[in-house]
Amino acid sequence: MLSVYPAYFCKEDSGYSVIFPDLNYLSTCGETLEEAMEMAVDCLAGHLYLCRQLQEAVSSPSKPEALRPEEYLKNIYEDLPVPDYFITMVSVDVDAYAREHFEKSVKKTLTIPVWLNQEALKRGLNFSKVLQEALKERIRE
Repeated sequence: MLSVYPAYFCKEDSGYSVIFPDLNYLSTCGETLEEAMEMAVDCLAGHLYLCRQLQEAVSSPSKPEALRPEEYLKNIYEDLPVPDYFITMVSVDVDAYAREHFEKSVKKTLTIPVWLNQEALKRGLNFSKVLQEALKERIRE
């Protein structure tokens, strides 16, 4: 299922900044317009995927005509002039994107002592599962 959110693409000296007004200042950037769009898709997919994993609510997308970009961008750029910008809709199939970029497994080779290998095999432990659980626990620290 496609998720579609409006984004402000602001022309900067070094490329484009991309801001999702409905997602609490979620932003990314790219040196070219094409790169900025790719980064916007990745940023949107990552945010929505993480919110789903954490079971956090996500605001609904605004209709472009309901947005007030000048007001919003003045708040972001504060004392600087608001750059040239345009609004476009960014869409992503979060499930498909996640399968390709976030959930895809990679093969790792590791070395463990013989006694540890034998004991784990006796207990029927799934090495991949145990390693993933241990890494997730370590990352949370």
